Amino acid sequence: MSSHSNAKHKERMTLADEIEELTGINPLKCYQCGKCSAGCPVRIFMKVSPNKVVRLVQLGLDDEALKSETIWMCAGCLTCSTRCPQNFDLAKFMDALKEIAIKKGVITRKDILKFHKAFLKQIEANGKAFEFGLIRDYKLATFNLFQDMDIAPEMFFKGKIKLFPHKIKNRDAIKKIFDKANKE
Repeated sequence: MSSHSNAKHKERMTLADEIEELTGINPLKCYQCGKCSAGCPVRIFMKVSPNKVVRLVQLGLDDEALKSETIWMCAGCLTCSTRCPQNFDLAKFMDALKEIAIKKGVITRKDILKFHKAFLKQIEANGKAFEFGLIRDYKLATFNLFQDMDIAPEMFFKGKIKLFPHKIKNRDAIKKIFDKANKE
């Protein structure tokens, strides 16, 4: 395919096409049973349920899907993916939407992107989420230093926030994943 026809092909691509090309997941495979949303542990914080984001993509409402805060609230816990009778990997679908939104610059709240980057920084450095580091990096990135300060002592004393990270074995494998992803 020539670069001219390749550019035309990309022009005609829908968001559903982009997701399928990126992940191998066909958004039309979801038949909207809602089991993913019913089991989602962070659903209560979302304005639009996860299955409805899939529906937006199915209907070609690409901008609305990419601007949805739901994609950024996805915890990637895979509960949705394991509950799906169609074996639709919704967590992977949400990751693809995040990647496409970043690439296209379609982010409605910059603090969400800052949280996403702070989270990934902790995974890259420690091999898993380190809550204190995540909070520190996010607060410094947003300059919203005092929000949620009232709950910090309770979380610390209950052992929910550790001052030092627990690093997993074989962090080099995680580093290689990030190095490969950063090259692409």
